[in-house]
Amino acid sequence: MKITTEPRIRILATSAIRQDELDSFLTEEAGTWSSDATSDGERLSEIAGRVCYMSFGSKQGRKTNKEYLNNILESAHGSVLEHATITLLFTGVSRSLTHELIRHRAGFAYSQLSQRYVDESDTDYIIPDVIAKDEEMKRIFIDAIKLAHQSYEKLAELLAKRAEEELPELSKTERRKLARQAARSVLPNATETKIVVTANLRAWRHFIEMRGSSHAEPEIRKLAVAVLKKLQPVAPNVFADYTLVSCNDGGVAVEALNPKV
Repeated sequence: MKITTEPRIRILATSAIRQDELDSFLTEEAGTWSSDATSDGERLSEIAGRVCYMSFGSKQGRKTNKEYLNNILESAHGSVLEHATITLLFTGVSRSLTHELIRHRAGFAYSQLSQRYVDESDTDYIIPDVIAKDEEMKRIFIDAIKLAHQSYEKLAELLAKRAEEELPELSKTERRKLARQAARSVLPNATETKIVVTANLRAWRHFIEMRGSSHAEPEIRKLAVAVLKKLQPVAPNVFADYTLVSCNDGGVAVEALNPKV
């Protein structure tokens, strides 16, 4: 059992363009066109926007991807950003956080660790920063976590034994599931979880603005800031208009030059 405060983020996947199909379209419909976009996601968003007006010619203005997407952000024509997706893997986050995270539905897909199947006897726990900074509150938190953790382990053991005695016809996996799905009821919101999240670029912007706000809950705000830092190198022309500001609680929040795109 480990107590932690920091989320961890891994980029699992990003949108990829089928260059052969794009070249076929350009040859038949639009002529020669190229983009200096640093990622396929940025280039895909530009392509989607240019298809609307068939503005692939060399005299259409806004020659660079940065110029093109900056106009999209300033005009709040964010629908073209919905074509490109980025998939992130979050670990080191609490169940409390994911209860808020999965409220973001439009443009998002989720796959989260199942407490029914996964043994949580070796799980970590997320301590809020405001508690971690105070020794007395930290001690109270850890004592409560230890008790819940021990209760989970004991309940899982007893429930598994009962299932073996009373339901021998079930497979070992099914008996374990029955035990864990009941024992998990004593685990706190602070229990660490893992979740894969796929979202389009517009949805990621919405998440960053909503959860990166100074008014957001501190743990998910910390995650939103970390997501921004992770995505800016991947799609700088989409996320360049964000800045970080200090909060009264000592944390960091996000401000957008072009909100609600």
